[in-house]
Amino acid sequence: MVRRPVAWVVAVVLFVEALGVAALNWILGEVVHRQRMSLAGTDPDVVSTSSKVAALVFGLYFAVCGLVALLVAIRGRRPAGFGRILLISAAVVHGLLAALVVGPVGWKAFVFLIVVLALIVLLLMTYDPVEAPAGAGPGGTGPQDAGPGGTPAEGGRPEGGGPAAGPVVPPAGAS
Repeated sequence: MVRRPVAWVVAVVLFVEALGVAALNWILGEVVHRQRMSLAGTDPDVVSTSSKVAALVFGLYFAVCGLVALLVAIRGRRPAGFGRILLISAAVVHGLLAALVVGPVGWKAFVFLIVVLALIVLLLMTYDPVEAPAGAGPGGTGPQDAGPGGTPAEGGRPEGGGPAAGPVVPPAGAS
């Protein structure tokens, strides 16, 4: 109920952030290149190129995280596997960036990063209960697992051939 709207918001924010971070790093790389700026004697071309590479890497990183959030919004299911790891890493990155920018950039940037962090954590922690299929009993067995009269199918096993819900008792006389 809550996860889909939060996932839509997280996806939009991460896509905008991907564009913003990529544009900022790319512009800084261009400024360094055109001004021939050097940082402690380093080659200006190296600084410019590394800034542009960072633009591509971080832009793609946040865009992929936004894609994961978009898939959560569309599917309505929790992120799993690699997507969950990406969102957790994005939350950690936002927490670290918030701690680092509060001094040099200001409280507005800190609050923005903390809000994004909170949205990502909310997306990861919300649980939408999955409704049981119609006719399912308290043990999670539905009518497909029952035989005639509501009893388990022959042999004490569901029709899928999987293990029975209870212990398997060998037939009498078997050793």
